[in-house]
Amino acid sequence: NYLVMQTTSLSQFNIPSPPPKTTILHRKTTSSRRLSPIFAVASTTAPPSRHQVTHSMPPEKIEIFKSLESWVSENILPLRKPVEKCWQPIEFLPDPSQGPDVFVEEVRALRQRVLGLSDEYLVMLVGNMLTEDALPTYQTFINTFDGVRDETASSPCPWAIWTRAWSAEENRHGDLLRTYLYLSGRVDMLMVEKTLQYSIGAGSEVGAENNAYMGFVYIISRASNISNTGNMARLAIKDGDPVLARICGTIAADEKRHENAYTRIIEKLLEVDPNTTMQAIASMMRKRITMPLHLMYDGQDPNLFEHFSAIFQKQDVYTSRHYAEILEFFITRWELEKLEGLTEEAKRAQDFVCQLPRKIRRLEYRAKKLESRQVKFSWIFNKSLSV
Repeated sequence: NYLVMQTTSLSQFNIPSPPPKTTILHRKTTSSRRLSPIFAVASTTAPPSRHQVTHSMPPEKIEIFKSLESWVSENILPLRKPVEKCWQPIEFLPDPSQGPDVFVEEVRALRQRVLGLSDEYLVMLVGNMLTEDALPTYQTFINTFDGVRDETASSPCPWAIWTRAWSAEENRHGDLLRTYLYLSGRVDMLMVEKTLQYSIGAGSEVGAENNAYMGFVYIISRASNISNTGNMARLAIKDGDPVLARICGTIAADEKRHENAYTRIIEKLLEVDPNTTMQAIASMMRKRITMPLHLMYDGQDPNLFEHFSAIFQKQDVYTSRHYAEILEFFITRWELEKLEGLTEEAKRAQDFVCQLPRKIRRLEYRAKKLESRQVKFSWIFNKSLSV
């Protein structure tokens, strides 16, 4: 999932740009619509799926998570940020409460800034926005974990309190990015919104087996979004949009705090049950960690996720190298190489995980060979765009 694809086909997002660096396909717009009409057609076949194992965690392991509830209260819940101290999307966007003249001027300024963003950058921003805005999938996913789920949707269990607080904080990310894209005028929001609806409906299939050990390993692997968002901030500065750079940096700071919580959880599990935790880490790595929206669909392209991934790889925003660096960080942070007293099975898991970054780095050479090949895009201009 982290290798470069040779071609992409993302024309459905109607992303216009200043003088393009890539192949441009012009289409006529209709008089009744600002944007070219594109009709999403429901897939007639279900996406391929792996054999699903469910509820693989035995009762005695569920009790371990229940025994950690007081630890969660003391060590995880304090990582929540009070709502009154949290940033909100409106702080980064044109504010309609300042009156129509100021609002319109701020929108014009935003549209002027985004003219400097490349086609590829906007596609990546759409990909990030879709990933962030598919939040219902992630909260549903966490609530499948035995031992930590929110049984009533308002449970006072510390695990459930954290999940709801995490979801509430994450919810702002998609709201902010979607509104920014909407105001930019550079993206066909109708197609984006259809894609989001399709993708939330498709859900996510990562092989965590309702197992909280595996589930938290998967969530911590999503920390790759920190690297992703940080690199997006860097590119936004380069392309002349400091406001968007600040947005990406602010989202990355949230993700870093959330990563800290899940890192602590795995750390604690390694302390209280190193054998099962080590095997869970290896199990998820063997299944190849896929990003949460890997089943994304737009009604047309069954390989949409791979096509988005190709652009992130091509632009050096998220590559096999970044993934290897993330794994190396966690191996060092959790001191996995120093774990002793493991069972034979856990030792084999330990060896596999600790050697994995080196194996992943071998993929980088293959990816770089593909980078020399041109990735073709077909963009459609939004001729109504004006600043």
